[in-house]
Amino acid sequence: MDVRHLDLLRELALRGSVTEVARATHRTPSAVSQQLKAAQREFGMALVEPSGRGLSLTEAGRVLADGGAAVATALEQVRASWDSFRGELSGTVTVAALPSAATFLLAEVLRELEGSSIELRCSDIDIAEAEYAALAADNDIVIAHSFTAVRPAGAASLTVVPLAREPLDVAMAADHPLAAQVTVRTDDLVDWEWIGVPKGYPFDSVLESIERATGAALQVSQRLRDNRLVESLVVGSRRIGILPRFTTPTGAGLVLREIADIPTRRHVTAMLRPDRAERLAVKRVLDAFRRVGADAERRHRKTDD
Repeated sequence: MDVRHLDLLRELALRGSVTEVARATHRTPSAVSQQLKAAQREFGMALVEPSGRGLSLTEAGRVLADGGAAVATALEQVRASWDSFRGELSGTVTVAALPSAATFLLAEVLRELEGSSIELRCSDIDIAEAEYAALAADNDIVIAHSFTAVRPAGAASLTVVPLAREPLDVAMAADHPLAAQVTVRTDDLVDWEWIGVPKGYPFDSVLESIERATGAALQVSQRLRDNRLVESLVVGSRRIGILPRFTTPTGAGLVLREIADIPTRRHVTAMLRPDRAERLAVKRVLDAFRRVGADAERRHRKTDD
């Protein structure tokens, strides 16, 4: 078997189109198509079939793509063993991170890596939960979140590592009528104007849980991604919103209140392709993210107590 053909099929399974495979591997779509034809000749059966305007893997193609993933993982394991034997821990590790999670994780991780031979390159990307898994195709580590489970939507084929569980609280002005309460309940929240987030984002799952618990439709006047912008609209008004506990700056006219009668914690996780998870430098960075995430949980648990 030509390992390059297995890798090509793995890339097609991962990226979903010849165009994206060509972009990621710095080839033309025509060259990728020619290599797929060569792979089909080698294996003696159809590995791809027309699907809409593009191509998708046949059952035989998926079997070989899975094999390509296993081969890539094995190669990275060998490389990791060799690097360990040589005592070498270096390289560039790319990270795509949810901004509100990177806010409490990234600075401390960078401090941990100071003096090492690892270069960390981070991108902040704020998208819907189900879209984060696709970023693992081009990044070593993807920091994402989910309201319902440790494994975000779309991450079935990825290695998923829990980093932290963070409460999502109701944010309001310090002089808001609900601020006089230590905690709030879902029934307290139905009559207020909300600043929400786009559909598909975990923060919106909290609003959906409130609606299910109360049977009432919430009045969401704005749907915004930037937490700082939400803070500015909540302070000095009677609007309320959902914000993360670890990084929301309280004490300057803004307060957070826990919702007492429904679960409101989000899972912050790292997602990796199984082959890239074997790299020693990636493991070192991932360990740093895990320690910093655990420290954030412990620190805020003491504050809550």
